[in-house]
Amino acid sequence: MQDLNGFAVPKGFRGGGAIKVQLWWAVQATLFHWSPQVMYRWRAFLLRIFGAKIGKNVVIRPSVKITYPWKLTLGDYAWVGDDAVLYTLGNITIGAHAVISQKSYLCTGSHDYASQHFDISAAPIVIGEKCWLATDVFVAPGVTIGDGTVVGARSSVFKSLPANAICRGNPAVVTRKRVENVTP
Repeated sequence: MQDLNGFAVPKGFRGGGAIKVQLWWAVQATLFHWSPQVMYRWRAFLLRIFGAKIGKNVVIRPSVKITYPWKLTLGDYAWVGDDAVLYTLGNITIGAHAVISQKSYLCTGSHDYASQHFDISAAPIVIGEKCWLATDVFVAPGVTIGDGTVVGARSSVFKSLPANAICRGNPAVVTRKRVENVTP
């Protein structure tokens, strides 16, 4: 069983000093969160100041929560919906034209339940280009979702998913192939 009295965040784990972390959390709670819905460039600007790599014409809603923006990469035209959580203890990469819908939770961090001191760990998450994570999807540490994949609402993704698939469930499984509908 864990003894939390001995828990400690490893040196350098956050990727930024305590002042940087606290400053970001203050900016996120005020300037980011209070900004009007349409001020996408403003929020992208704030994220870039704190080290995020943000592509062009990105849509990030003001209610999005990002733990450490310096561990975030968003491709061109990516969307992150209302109340989404990007728990960036590890790196999160979201490809171009990908959509992370409202209330989705991308979680790069965990704890070792077998460790006496409940050691913290992180593993990156990669969401490919042109993916769509529908409402309230959970993505676990270390997962890669291939380009063009759709994950159905309220699904939980604990293992990587292939490209161009439609997936759903808890745990999420491939239900069929995604075929692009091209109109002339």
